[in-house]
Amino acid sequence: MNWIEPNSIDVNPIQQLNEQGVLTGETSISDEDKLEVYKWMVKARRFDELAVKLQRQGRIGTYAPLIGQEAAQVGSAFALGEKDWIFPSYREVGACFVRGTSPSSFFKYAMGHLHGGILKEEGIFPVQIIIGAQALHATGSAWADQYKTNDAVSVAYVGDGATSQGDFHEALNFASVFQLPVIYFVQNNQWAISVPYDKQTNSQSIAQKALAYDMTGVQVDGNDAIAVYETMKQARSLARDGKPVLIEALTHRMGPHTTSDDPSKYRAKEGEEEWGDKDPIFRYRKWLEDMQLWSEEEEQDLNASIEEELKQAFNEAAETTTASLGDALGHVYEKPTNRLKEQILEWEGSGESK
Repeated sequence: MNWIEPNSIDVNPIQQLNEQGVLTGETSISDEDKLEVYKWMVKARRFDELAVKLQRQGRIGTYAPLIGQEAAQVGSAFALGEKDWIFPSYREVGACFVRGTSPSSFFKYAMGHLHGGILKEEGIFPVQIIIGAQALHATGSAWADQYKTNDAVSVAYVGDGATSQGDFHEALNFASVFQLPVIYFVQNNQWAISVPYDKQTNSQSIAQKALAYDMTGVQVDGNDAIAVYETMKQARSLARDGKPVLIEALTHRMGPHTTSDDPSKYRAKEGEEEWGDKDPIFRYRKWLEDMQLWSEEEEQDLNASIEEELKQAFNEAAETTTASLGDALGHVYEKPTNRLKEQILEWEGSGESK
């Protein structure tokens, strides 16, 4: 009766830049792009640090920190093409920066501005709050591009908690059946708010779930920007040929789930220190310095430049006029329904539009 025993599926994470900042594999990335990846990661972290401070001061609303996940986000987005689509959750600041979203736009989003967040013109769909729903949206986008014979790949960024949602599995099943150009990029940061990874699944990995859908599944060190970049590059090549891919990027949410969360209530300090030694920015900077591509002086100049940019971005967002209810009503449907037209007329007659 050996058939009733669970199958053992080995998944070994891909790593090319280890915790000590030593490149153990090969990379096709140019020296210029190596520096660009680093600058994007530092910018994402500086924005993150400032956003948390601003929220604590009551100057922006609830914010979901990304600290610790810079390599996973920047490395993956940097490997995408101009025509590719990103479907983010609320934590993908780094990935969206790479694709052209401005810091001021994210500040506006955190302030609740109607036009805050991201733009489809940048190849990014609006932030998805409903856990896992963006996996379905990316699947639909990929199906549309396949139908139109567009040379584009759709990427759904989800967390490990999203893999417990039905939407995630429905998306993978549909993508496999129709062989769609889509990538599901799971940032396994070990926690879905206060729920640890081992309470999300009893599988040895998230990557192996691809086996059930007959698609490629791969696990990568999510704190290794080079491994993430090379993995996404290969995944994109497969997806363009109608072979969907599931990527599990092993990383860690170093901060709280959001600024409304207190991780000290459910996380042990020992585990935090272990992941702290795997900091994605520390190892990448050491690698650049060892190759004599980066210096302390350049680091100081970069941080000063980013600080000034973020200061201006926040001021721009703070000075932006708040949208009215009428503005919001104009963005519900492409063509207003009769009921919506009635609501617009009611608002216009209320005197609030004056």
